[in-house]
Amino acid sequence: MSPTKRPRYPAAVTPTHPEPKGNPVSAIRPAAVVVLAAGEGTRMKSATPKVLHEICGRSLVGHVLAAARELDPQNLVVVVGHAREQVTAHLNQIDPETRTAVQAEQNGTGHAVRMGLEELGGAVDGTVVVVCGDTPLLTAGTLKQLARTHGADGNAVTVLTAEVPDATGYGRIVRDEATGAVTAIVEHKDATEVQREIREINSGVFAFDGALLADALKKVRTDNSQGEEYLTDVLGILREAGHRVGASVAADHREIAGINNRVQLAEARRILNDRLLERAMLDGVTVVDPATTWVDVTVTFERDAVVYPGTQLTGSTHLGEGAEVGPNSRLKDTQVGAGARVDNTVSDGAVVGPQASVGPYAYLRPGTRLGAKGKIGTYVETKNASIGEGTKVPHLSYVGDATIGDYSNIGAASVFVNYDGEHKHHTTVGSHCKTGSDNMFVAPVTVGDGAYTAAGSVITKDVPPGSLAVARGQQRNIEGWVARKRPGSAAAKAAEAASRRGESED
Repeated sequence: MSPTKRPRYPAAVTPTHPEPKGNPVSAIRPAAVVVLAAGEGTRMKSATPKVLHEICGRSLVGHVLAAARELDPQNLVVVVGHAREQVTAHLNQIDPETRTAVQAEQNGTGHAVRMGLEELGGAVDGTVVVVCGDTPLLTAGTLKQLARTHGADGNAVTVLTAEVPDATGYGRIVRDEATGAVTAIVEHKDATEVQREIREINSGVFAFDGALLADALKKVRTDNSQGEEYLTDVLGILREAGHRVGASVAADHREIAGINNRVQLAEARRILNDRLLERAMLDGVTVVDPATTWVDVTVTFERDAVVYPGTQLTGSTHLGEGAEVGPNSRLKDTQVGAGARVDNTVSDGAVVGPQASVGPYAYLRPGTRLGAKGKIGTYVETKNASIGEGTKVPHLSYVGDATIGDYSNIGAASVFVNYDGEHKHHTTVGSHCKTGSDNMFVAPVTVGDGAYTAAGSVITKDVPPGSLAVARGQQRNIEGWVARKRPGSAAAKAAEAASRRGESED
């Protein structure tokens, strides 16, 4: 039977059940979700466990947990094994309410699920959804559809499937032509030529009747080439007992893709990033070049924000209405106010106020707070610095451990000298101050409101409000020094020529 001639079963394959009345979550709420995350993932060739590799701001297992949580399960259990201390510590950090079950030896997917149920006390009354911990593209919507189909069709088990362009290597879903029920999952190596034409494949994600699952797992055998307990054997056990096995087809086959190596990791990152950017653009954000723009799932936007090419937005970064970022900027945990402009900048843990301007080539380190309409300019680095409304730090400066008031101007090539070799110290510059170029502010020091400092000054003492501070030595010219100390040099020759020109003009 060719794929084009295979009959469709709308009621079983792609059911269109209306949203339940009342609380829609309760109608699809599973008794438990079991996440399989015990494998080593040797093809990743990494010291990091496979499920802890990250894309778009979350670990692989973190993405799965986020989707599973939207089902509001009564219990969520992650089966851990390889590097379980490291994985468990990560789970405690991202979702402390998650329970863990240990699969000390990786004896197959059926064994892993059995360990998960034992953590819950054995048989579970209600629906049990089983998902893989390395499927970061799986969405909550697809899991909800799986749960709805499982309940509506009265299945003992419902398989999440997908139709793929090339099914080579995957387990094929074989159906009853009359009812659409799943009669078998046939591995590629065992499939007939006719079965290999089927493009519907097994995802490894299932919804089970909890009590039937627990009973069937006791009957799973290990007389196979791997000597393992296969979860897929449960389907045959339940079917032979007269129970119905159904399927729910994912709308996008890419959702079920598991990650086994770095190539697949990169492919998943690209797909998820495109998904996030599409959502942002549909919500009113301009992304000039999606191909070179990368965002985390935790990044948020307001309408009319603009993201220019070569920009990475990570962590809790937020772009306000009409804010512009890029090109070539990397922002982590940074808040950009409405109408602000951030150009060619690296920022970590900073706050940029409304209508402010940053860059190009600025570095905002944690604790930087730039007020409304303020400016941090070219080749400026800031750290733990509060810079007031309308204040400008335009060029070639370092501002660290400092508070600067409103509408002040910091001269070019200024350095806030905050470290004495053992401790950091604070500098305060008031409002409406004008500091000269090439100033050193040696903390702790305070410059009062409305004060000025002269260019080239090293400020070591407090400057009273409204004062001019001058802290530099008197200039002394030693004439003839080059001729005496560097005779015959290019500089000496140039000086001699200039001297002759001066004499001829006289």
